[in-house]
Amino acid sequence: MAIETIYLGGGCFWCTEAVFDRVRGVTDVESGYANGHLEHPSYEAVCTGATGHAEVIRVQFDPAVIGLRDLLLIFFGTHDPTTLNRQGNDVGTQYRSGIYTTTPGQAEIARGLIAELQAAKAYDAPIVTEVQPLQSYWPAEDYHQNYFLQHPQQGYCAFVVGPKVQKFRHAFGKWQKD
Repeated sequence: MAIETIYLGGGCFWCTEAVFDRVRGVTDVESGYANGHLEHPSYEAVCTGATGHAEVIRVQFDPAVIGLRDLLLIFFGTHDPTTLNRQGNDVGTQYRSGIYTTTPGQAEIARGLIAELQAAKAYDAPIVTEVQPLQSYWPAEDYHQNYFLQHPQQGYCAFVVGPKVQKFRHAFGKWQKD
């Protein structure tokens, strides 16, 4: 089994982690910070917007079970890729929509899918998702890992994360883990 890794930023990592934890073929998901200029950043530092990091998830997946294109369709279908540096009430460069690749082939697939979605006018506004090679990655603090699983009744989880998980189940149910 050849596992691939890609890094996805779709706003708050609690939301994207909760969705991708449920995707068949995904073997591991970890919340973290990508492509900033500060080593070992803290959540507090990243939240200032001054470190250049994006909140991301590291997604490890088995391409024999789910291909990158399908993973990216789930990614685009569960966040708003048309808002620059914002997802809902989460505002700042750390909440930008981004795909951080580990191979040139991943970048080609991501850019091709974005072009396809743009041509199909899948959204009412242009897609602003950045596609860049991964330059750096730092895992988020332990308390951020599996946050939704551990705190489903917490306000943000109940009113923001939960509906994204429901959207995934409704729109991409065929990809839900058993």
